[in-house]
Amino acid sequence: MRLTDADRAKVAAAVTAAESLTDGEIVTIVARQSDPYHDVALHWAVLGMLLVLALLATIPGAAEPLHALAADPWAEAPSASALFVVALIAATLGFLLVRLALAATPLRLALTPRATKARRVRRRAVLLFRTAVEARTRAATGVLLYLSLAEHRAEIVADAPIHSRVAPEVWGEAMAALLAAVKDDRPGDGMAAAVARIGAVLAEHFPRSDDDTNELPDRVIEL
Repeated sequence: MRLTDADRAKVAAAVTAAESLTDGEIVTIVARQSDPYHDVALHWAVLGMLLVLALLATIPGAAEPLHALAADPWAEAPSASALFVVALIAATLGFLLVRLALAATPLRLALTPRATKARRVRRRAVLLFRTAVEARTRAATGVLLYLSLAEHRAEIVADAPIHSRVAPEVWGEAMAALLAAVKDDRPGDGMAAAVARIGAVLAEHFPRSDDDTNELPDRVIEL
């Protein structure tokens, strides 16, 4: 899923229209992915290694056929140390195979728990808000609308004066409009709809004053 030029123009126009009614400033950021989740792949690889060891421990004699693949078939029964070496090699192979399989980003994302993705997207949104939006307007009335495409998740983060007046659940309508469109592969429509709803909330609490100026860019920022 990617933004087209039409999507970018639609979002920018929505921001301009929304800000014409309020002193608030809306910043839109779209990221391909919020985190590489390499640690998740590592966790699954460790689990794969442990499952191999559990299998060898559960099935008596399972290590002996593996030992026979490399040992002299006419030799005596393998010693305990030889079987431990077999278990170590099998566990290492299990770890490497899972880690190699999860080098593919789609599979890694599919096996990442939803709660983990939610935390990583939120963390990235807050970091970007602090970098690009927080306290960068005269009245501290900036709002970040952040969409992470790979995770199909979004976040809305606002400056403290807005947060003190607007309950988090008020943004629910904007989030619902955005995510519904993203699921239909229409990120531009979703972003524009969410911006319009955010603008309506800001206009209610922070109507536009006569000396208001455009302090932050209207264009969508892509990472």
